[in-house]
Amino acid sequence: MTPAAERVLEVAGRLFYENGIHAVGVESIATEAGVTKKTLYDRFGSKDTLVGHYLARRDERWREHVVGVVERGTRVPPARRLLLVFDALEEWMSTENPRGCAFVNAQAELTDAAHPGREVIREQKLWMLDYLRTLARDARLRNPRRVATSLLVLLEGATVTASFGVVPGAIGNAKEIARQLVEH
Repeated sequence: MTPAAERVLEVAGRLFYENGIHAVGVESIATEAGVTKKTLYDRFGSKDTLVGHYLARRDERWREHVVGVVERGTRVPPARRLLLVFDALEEWMSTENPRGCAFVNAQAELTDAAHPGREVIREQKLWMLDYLRTLARDARLRNPRRVATSLLVLLEGATVTASFGVVPGAIGNAKEIARQLVEH
């Protein structure tokens, strides 16, 4: 990507997350990125494509973060490594996700099933499920598919609940339930 395209993507990502996808126009993105609308369209083709790139970039960062946190726990018993995903979420929420999950927020806005961002969102959730399943298999847990599904539901619920601030310690509460599930 060109430096101009990188600036556009960085600005668009911040604005989309802070304000909502539909509330942000290409003119404001171009202006804040210091490029023309023509440059934005030359690099991305459309706002919808830009949204897809924004979500894909955020997904890359999320995956790197989760794997990094889990990999730091190499001396932790395999079953406990599953719980490190909740630590990764808590760190991410404090620095990157004060308004909740960008993918859930985008899903609410992108009602057209053919929107390029919808597939990125789906792939992000499927990756998380698969990663949890892999960790559950590595821990030699019975029925890793069921455990992974339950943990994904806990993670997603904790993300949404934490973003509302209704339940103090929502992620910690979800982690405790996950611990019971994993150690059972």
